[in-house]
Amino acid sequence: MRSPGPAAGTRSPPTIVSVDLLKPLVALLAIVNPIGAVPFFIHFTEAFDAAQRARTIRIAALGAFTVIAVSALAGLKIIHFFGISLASFRVGGGMLLLLSALAMLDARPAETRPGDVDEGDRKVDAGASIAVVPLTIPLLTGPATISTMMIYAEKTRHLWELGMLVGYGVVIGAATYLTLSASGRIAKVLGHTGINVMTRLMGLVLAAMAVELLADGLTGLFPVLASVPPR
Repeated sequence: MRSPGPAAGTRSPPTIVSVDLLKPLVALLAIVNPIGAVPFFIHFTEAFDAAQRARTIRIAALGAFTVIAVSALAGLKIIHFFGISLASFRVGGGMLLLLSALAMLDARPAETRPGDVDEGDRKVDAGASIAVVPLTIPLLTGPATISTMMIYAEKTRHLWELGMLVGYGVVIGAATYLTLSASGRIAKVLGHTGINVMTRLMGLVLAAMAVELLADGLTGLFPVLASVPPR
């Protein structure tokens, strides 16, 4: 005999992790997009030996985690110090994410500027480390990453939720480490075209999330936008 199903009108038990709390991880994966940084990593480290390349990967992964964790833990204090309203910050952060998404739709890393690759080339020529600048900042993380973590940190209501945001930094750091470690194989399998397609897909996801953040911020600044017009 089949076991009786749930009674009509009863609610299913809530899930442990809310969908909203997973949005920061999706946004981070889209912004950081380690696969999109693979061509730059290969270009910058083509003259490195195995030890130098491994050290660069470790520093980049640790740097990505540090940026995310510090932004989640200390970001709100910075906002309050400067007296910025959270609604205004959501609008500004949403616009920044939208600009990053537009860059990704053009198959460029979210946080880059035209001169970043040239700066990396100059550092390599001078024998300086490129692990922090420009690989970690801004190729992997930057203003869009920081603002995203600050926005979602404001939405947390419990300490474990804030801890989960820091945990997402661990996930991104691990993803960065694994992706850069396998950069040669990824480049062979996906090729330049495949990496561009992945970057554009991540940009599309990020654009949708940016519009959502903009809507939240504008509703906070102008509550009349949230009112339902009379029929």
